[in-house]
Order: sequence, then structure tokens, then C-alpha cells
Amino acid sequence: MPHERPPSLDPIAARRWATLALGSKPFKPSRIESPWLHEEVARRMEERLAFIRLQPKSWVCWNPVRAGLNILALLRKRYPKAIGHLYADRAAEVEWVQSTFRAPWWKPKRWFQTQLKSELLKSHSVDLVWANMLLHQAADPETLLAEWHRVLAVDGFVMFSCLGPDTLQELRAVYAEMGWPMPSHEFTDMHDWGDMLVHAGFAEPVMDMEKITLTYVNSEKLLSDLRVIGRNFHVSRFQGMRGRNWLKQFHTALLRLAQKDSEGRLALTFEVVYGHALKPQARVKVAPQSHIGLEDMRQMLINPQKKSNQL
Repeated sequence: MPHERPPSLDPIAARRWATLALGSKPFKPSRIESPWLHEEVARRMEERLAFIRLQPKSWVCWNPVRAGLNILALLRKRYPKAIGHLYADRAAEVEWVQSTFRAPWWKPKRWFQTQLKSELLKSHSVDLVWANMLLHQAADPETLLAEWHRVLAVDGFVMFSCLGPDTLQELRAVYAEMGWPMPSHEFTDMHDWGDMLVHAGFAEPVMDMEKITLTYVNSEKLLSDLRVIGRNFHVSRFQGMRGRNWLKQFHTALLRLAQKDSEGRLALTFEVVYGHALKPQARVKVAPQSHIGLEDMRQMLINPQKKSNQL
């Protein structure tokens, strides 16, 4: 499989957005919160953990602010004995999350509360990688999948969600009708994500999707939500700033062209792709001469009962 980024995605714009400093506009450090949609998807994805028998002893939440901050409490509740880790692309995000979600020193529950760890993740060091609403905006998703595979222990698993191809279909229709560049890059199909998981070394990928339709009483609220959820990374997006006249034209076009629900509200569809996959024991191919990395050999020795199945 060729090493490719999502179709039509500008990698420079995606990397810039991924590392945008915590507290940057339109956010302020005192009122940082996760997008509502991300929180809702995280809640739905967490419910799926009930069908997974594996009980991780450690987990890591990737980019917790954009993933949905409420998930931290849910993961702690579901896996009370597990060690939690945080990883973030943005400077100071992990430190902010740690300080915000730790009980004050004078409260007794802090005495029993385990601090979410932030040290560099070693290979084979966690049993669950949690990555909510992240892959669709990654400049190099295959490298990200490889990193998740690296940090996962054998028999650990990844749980992730991202946006699928039918996302923003109403807005895309408006832009096409107006002759404007597309409002976002093309999103990857769930079957392609499954192929990439296998290519990255994961096993037994399970993929499914659902569509969530949000409705708005006006175009101002719709635009406000879009600004929080993400950015337009399309390589052919509008260049430079647009003025007030274009913004007025945008709102008028939405009201005239956008699909509406039965009550006359503006509707916007988000296709949400869910996936999980296991990290299997490393396999050594039968050949006159075989090679295996030192770290993989150590993992095979940790699980000697499975060794016979790998040769």
C-alpha cells in the first residue's frame, strides 16, 4: 500500500492546526472545552468498550482536549485499576489537563486519585490507545497508526473514531452550487481505514459507521460549531481572508440552498467511523533465514505459551 495522506488534504495546514497553541483564538485558557460533537462521539465509543472482554492495565488518551475531556472520567470509571496516560501534539495541553482534572489538595479524594501520566510512551507500554475524532485530520495517518502500534503491548488494542466521506454533504452541495472550492478535504472511507490498520500490523480490525445529523436555528450557530470542530484542509480551499460581503453571501446561500429538517432548521450531517483492532504477537515467517527485531523478540519471550503459534 502506498504511503499516502487522505485525499486532497494539505499536510502543512493539518500540522499547523494539530499544534495550534492551547488557548489560541477562538479559545481562551479559562474556558477551554471540547467540541460538543467530539464529546458525544466519545460517549458513544466508550459504550462499545462494554463488548470488549480485554481489561487494560494501562491506557493513553491521544490529544484529550480535541478528543473530548469527559472521556477521562469515563475511562477511569470503567478501568479503575488501570494507569492512565496523556499524549498531546499541542504544547502545554497535557500539563493543563493534569492540573484541571486533578482534585484540589484539600479534598480527601485527591489522596486516592492516581495522577494521569505524561512521560514519553515506550514501546509496548500501554494496553489501550484511545483516539477520538483524530485520524481524519492527521497529515500522515499511516505514521500515526504505526506509532499506536509501537506503544501498544501485545494483545493490546486501539479504539478510534473519525469522520467519514458523507460528512458535511449539505455544505458541500451549497459550495458546489455557488462555484466555491470545497469546505473540507475528502474523508477516508472506513474500508480503507481497515486496510491501513492491517498494513500497520494490527489484526482483526472491526469497522462500522453511523450518521449524526445536527440541526441549527440559524446559519450563525452552524458556522460557530464548524469553527470549533475543525478547519478546512482542502488543497484548493479559498486563499487568504474573505470579507464581510462574502460572509453575508455565505449566510444567504445557506438559508437558500441548505437542506432543512421538518421544522425548517438547517441540517448538517456527520458520518462517524468507528474502529478497533488488536496488536497481535509478532510473527516470524518460515524461511531459510529469518530476521526479527530485538524488541519483538523480547515480547515473544514474555509470552512463551504463544511462541509455538508464531513459528
